[in-house]
Amino acid sequence: MTQWFLVFLGGGLGSMVRYYLSKYNHTNIELITFPFGTFTANLVSCFILGILIHKQMTIQTGTYLKLFFAIGFCGGLSTFSTFAYELHQFLQKDQMILGIIYVMLSLILGTGALIIGMKTQL
Repeated sequence: MTQWFLVFLGGGLGSMVRYYLSKYNHTNIELITFPFGTFTANLVSCFILGILIHKQMTIQTGTYLKLFFAIGFCGGLSTFSTFAYELHQFLQKDQMILGIIYVMLSLILGTGALIIGMKTQL
C-alpha cells in the first residue's frame, strides 16, 4: 500500500506543478500562441528524470525514491496528452510550421534535458 501512496502523492504534486506552470505561462506570455506551460513542464520532467536515472545507475537509489519521483512526480508533471492536443490545435488553425517547431523543440530539447540531467552531479 505504501507504493501506491508514494505514486499517488508524487503524481499529485507533479500535476500541481504542471497546473501552476500552465497558468503562470498563460497569464504572463499571452503575446505568443505557443504552449509554454506544457513545453516547460515536459522539459523539467525530462531533466528530473535524467537526474534520477543517473542516481539509479550510480548509487542504486531505493524503490521509494523511484516510485515517488520518477513514476509519480515526473509522470504527473509531464503530459503527452496535452502535448498531442496542443499539436492538434496548431493543425486545426493551419499553423503547420508552428506545430512542427513545437514537436521538434519538444523532442530535441526534451532529450537534451534528459541527457543533461543524467550528467548532473547532484
